[in-house]
Amino acid sequence: MSKPLLTIVATAAALAMSTLPTVAHSRQVTLTAQLKNYGGDGAYLAAYLTDAKGAYVRTLWVAGGKAKYYTHLSDWNRLSAGDSKRLAGVTGASVGAGRALKVTADLADALIDAGYEIRIDAAAEDMRDSPSEIRLPLSSANSGKPQAGKQYIQSLTFQLQ
Repeated sequence: MSKPLLTIVATAAALAMSTLPTVAHSRQVTLTAQLKNYGGDGAYLAAYLTDAKGAYVRTLWVAGGKAKYYTHLSDWNRLSAGDSKRLAGVTGASVGAGRALKVTADLADALIDAGYEIRIDAAAEDMRDSPSEIRLPLSSANSGKPQAGKQYIQSLTFQLQ
């Protein structure tokens, strides 16, 4: 390619790129849920994101490997039922009493400080289910600040990176 033609092509490409919408940026969000010593079997936990109206957006993580028990994570199960990809790459073992669950997810910057919530449902065998154990607004102000759960979770903290 000749130099003048190469210059024209490069200039045209630069102009085209400047008119394209900006690419959505994302941030890593690390969730740490410290469980209480509640004296029972490992807890099933569903961490998920809802919008400002409480509608399901996506599953961040599900701790507990047996799908037959997911009905006990009732709010998450009800809200996410239509999401055929809700478990794709986001499952792991249940979490023992007194232990912590730590997971990282990529979230679009546009979700932060926009009314979205991180929610966690919890359940343990032969114990009471705890739908919406924690509801924590996904905001810059809440990053790094632990929030107490109702029954199984001592605290939930998320860090924006």
